[in-house]
Amino acid sequence: MRELLFEKNTITFSIEDSAIFKKKAFAWASDYDVVCYLDSNEHQSKYSTYEGLLGVGAAQQIMPAEQKGDSFSQIKKLYEAKKDWLFGFLTYDLKNEIEDLSSDNYDGIHLPGFHFFQPKIVIEFLTSTCSMGRKEVRIHSKAENPVVLFEKINATPMLNKGVFSNKKIQKGDIQMRISKADYLETISKIKTHIQKGDIYEMNFCQEFYVENAEVNPYALFEKFNAVGKAPFAAFYKFKNKYLLCESPERFLKKEKQQLITQPIKGTIKRGATPQEDQRLKEQLFHSPKDRSENVMIVDLVRNDLAKSCKAGTVEVEELFGIYSFEQVHQMISTVVGELKEEVHFVDALKNAYPMGSMTGAPKIRAMQLIEQLEKTKRGLYSGAVGYITPAGDFDFNVVIRSMIYNQEEKYLSYQTGGAIVADSSPEGEYEECLLKAKGFF
Repeated sequence: MRELLFEKNTITFSIEDSAIFKKKAFAWASDYDVVCYLDSNEHQSKYSTYEGLLGVGAAQQIMPAEQKGDSFSQIKKLYEAKKDWLFGFLTYDLKNEIEDLSSDNYDGIHLPGFHFFQPKIVIEFLTSTCSMGRKEVRIHSKAENPVVLFEKINATPMLNKGVFSNKKIQKGDIQMRISKADYLETISKIKTHIQKGDIYEMNFCQEFYVENAEVNPYALFEKFNAVGKAPFAAFYKFKNKYLLCESPERFLKKEKQQLITQPIKGTIKRGATPQEDQRLKEQLFHSPKDRSENVMIVDLVRNDLAKSCKAGTVEVEELFGIYSFEQVHQMISTVVGELKEEVHFVDALKNAYPMGSMTGAPKIRAMQLIEQLEKTKRGLYSGAVGYITPAGDFDFNVVIRSMIYNQEEKYLSYQTGGAIVADSSPEGEYEECLLKAKGFF
């Protein structure tokens, strides 16, 4: 019976406790050299597909070729060869292949421009429930019997390691790549560019970092994820480098022929009481500055989608939606469109990349100024992590609210930023950066 099941390669199982099985699966995955774990933290919305996904082991993997300008073609070629599951990341610096740009700022992480892999094993944590009200997981494996894998995961103890493998990181160990004075001066420079009409809006980021950091990335992610509970959380392991991501933002999703993008612009803290919380939500919704930031990026991503979508199908489905997360409220808009039959879905990713909420407008000029004024190479920060299904659907987040860890060099990085517009307050922007970094501190 088991051999017959194994020939199917895919089996769906019912589980009693989804949260516990996720933790066991995450602990079980730690033995693999390549891991991508995506967790919705039970946020359910119109465009939710999974509670989570886990891809482990690389049956095949790709990184940038030596010749510039080949990355998206490589991804397309890998998908077309097998039309199987793919998991991967795109760094912000792939912009240099799309436009005539460069990235020469400091980089303490040293990741390749992208990485995609065809997993040996994929686990889908499904949103559906079976007749007994239990949740379901679906295991795909060509390497091992899914029944055996299911039993192994159930027998795996949950992680019980501490976050710090040696010396605990103190708040005083966290350094900033630029001083507060330099940050405020740079915001003033950006506002001068805006006043001259050079740009309308620019996303400016700064880096917090820890040197000689010795952490257990699995335990750190579990703690970070318990605090953030973000809808697009991600853990990615690649060559002793780790992404620990608590992103609330979707970059781009494809569902059949529909494309969905959900830019975030507008952030405010949560209230201490229900009454204060509601007041802050309303304050964010009515904020002229946040509405101005949001609508400029909505216009930008509409143009990005229009490159790939049928004429007349790109529309703003929701403008200025207010969504609540563990530590902040966010203003999120939703833009959708119908993909042209002649446009490959990988080209749709390329046409929208990088996410407009992380650049500014006009997009190219904003990216040029970002390289001039920021001090850290963004790398995977502002990039995207996600999956592609055998059917050619996909979902990618925006890599924000993220720790990136180079285990070999013991370097831990956390970047954060915000949109600068004509009426931005330098002090206010600085405080917003600290608010977004609260989970890291």
